[in-house]
Amino acid sequence: MKTTFFAFCFLCATAAFGQTAGVLSNNPQPTEVPDHPQHASEHAMAQESNLLGSSAYSYAQGERPLWEFGSAKQEVPLGDIARAYRKGHVIDKKAVKVLEND
Repeated sequence: MKTTFFAFCFLCATAAFGQTAGVLSNNPQPTEVPDHPQHASEHAMAQESNLLGSSAYSYAQGERPLWEFGSAKQEVPLGDIARAYRKGHVIDKKAVKVLEND
């Protein structure tokens, strides 16, 4: 009983101490958004540069549909998996010896 009372007092004291912490001030601080006028105005684009160096890499522009990138993996339905487990459970060996404590 004493340890429970001591623990309760300790928790209440820590909660009270946590509420009196003066770390944060209650004065509002407006948020300043940085101003970058060069990025917001219209200007010419930079010259094209090759990121791969001098390689024989070639590319074509355009979009390919997602079905061309998909795998041909066939998912087995969950019902078929459950039926296979049930059939395996019927085939499994049962215990031959039964122990009874009298």
